[in-house]
Amino acid sequence: MRELSFDAVLVANRGEIAVRVLTAAREAGLRGVAVFSDADAKALHVELADEAIHLPGETLAETYLNSDAIIAAAQSSGAQAIHPGYGFLSERADFASAVKQAGLVWIGPPPEAISMMGDKISARLKMMESGVPVIPGEELTVPDGADHLGQLAACAARVGYPLLLKASAGGGGKGMRAVSEPKMLRTEYEAASREASAAFGDGTIYVERLLLGARHIEIQILADSHGNCIHLNERDCSLQRRHQKVIEEAPSPVVNADLREAMGATAVRAAKAVDYEGAGTVEFLLSDRGEFFFLEMNTRLQVEHPVTEMITGVDLVLKQFEVAAGMPLGLTQSDIGITGHSMEARIYAEDPSKGFLPAIGDLAMWRAPTGPGIRVDTGVREGDSVTVDFDPMLAKLVVHAPNRIAAARRLYNALSDLRALGVITNIGFLRQMSTHPDFVSGSITTDYLDSTDISEFADSEPDPATLVAIAVAASRFGLDRVGSAGGDGAFVDEHTGHAGDPFRTLSRSFP
Repeated sequence: MRELSFDAVLVANRGEIAVRVLTAAREAGLRGVAVFSDADAKALHVELADEAIHLPGETLAETYLNSDAIIAAAQSSGAQAIHPGYGFLSERADFASAVKQAGLVWIGPPPEAISMMGDKISARLKMMESGVPVIPGEELTVPDGADHLGQLAACAARVGYPLLLKASAGGGGKGMRAVSEPKMLRTEYEAASREASAAFGDGTIYVERLLLGARHIEIQILADSHGNCIHLNERDCSLQRRHQKVIEEAPSPVVNADLREAMGATAVRAAKAVDYEGAGTVEFLLSDRGEFFFLEMNTRLQVEHPVTEMITGVDLVLKQFEVAAGMPLGLTQSDIGITGHSMEARIYAEDPSKGFLPAIGDLAMWRAPTGPGIRVDTGVREGDSVTVDFDPMLAKLVVHAPNRIAAARRLYNALSDLRALGVITNIGFLRQMSTHPDFVSGSITTDYLDSTDISEFADSEPDPATLVAIAVAASRFGLDRVGSAGGDGAFVDEHTGHAGDPFRTLSRSFP
């Protein structure tokens, strides 16, 4: 471990990412400082921190989105650096600038890079200037109070159907609508613009050609302030619903060595074009003809960063610390290899049978699986409450194995061993998905779940009272293995309900 120029870091976030960064800080010999709202007074990230600063207020704007309060918390605690995690203030150029102006170390890219890549229009123009391939599209700004259906229709005709309406100022699936035919154009545009205005304060919409049957491939990059920039191979995030990722993996089952080199070099070129520093991700769409196009750049740590860490052995948060401290990467491209295969499943409190609506309740039982090649990044514990206050993601279940079929098998087994009772979750859906022939064969594309009847993936779900009763009974009798509750409450005996190996026959079709 190289010596850093700061000895304390404040994490301007909550939940599993705050736990992840605080854990990395401890391993780096740093003092970790947390911030928390009233709702998080007893949260896991608060317990793990060396010091925790209360953010007064009831709303996100008053607490986790209050840049002045967070900077003041860092100053009062003696933390010399701020790590934003992901979400919240992580991609706010004004926050990054304010942190630096306060004399603190910003653990992230330069504010100019955040601003440039955070706007889809400026990012697209910059990529075109840099020779990075982009998807056909154009910006559409329709003034309020006027009927501009003709302008809207002309723009759509130039781009071509099917098309995607996207919020220029944001991401994460918000302000995004697919349009397959002209008669739906205006309705979907107005919906996308309203959602974009509510989420990002900017209703500007970008119109982009929709590539059907494409793969979502992203390249992890690392850059320092000394001119060094490398890529850490790709992640495949094609299994998604309504533009929200479900299971991510690395490496991609469809990317060969030549394509990996080409995409990696393009991602590095994109990062250098904006003088990037730190960890970032350049996202591409890969067509069924093998062509790839720039989608966007995430100027922060990604939710799915663990799968890259598992196959490369590089701790991305530690590298963020080192780069922010002014150190060179200490790595060259030739140092980056691929060892085995990794998959990550996002565990949510949500009901797949009801359109993945968020669920609330108390975690009467929470037992994470353990064993070789299993990692669980979480911000919850048994007894915690899942409320409507925050994103319903409970954990990220990450597995690593020598090859893809072994990783899928390990993911299935770990999902079957995960106990999450008292609240409805998506674990049964994930378990069913992990054994589906289309997933095991590696043939999933980005439109798969949105065009598939997901009822075949959903386990039956008892009512919440039954889930609590199961957890209470298990606790009373000291049982850790109470059948494969599957994390979603589908109480199935492991030895009879899952007889045989679901991968034994499916693996024959695996490439």
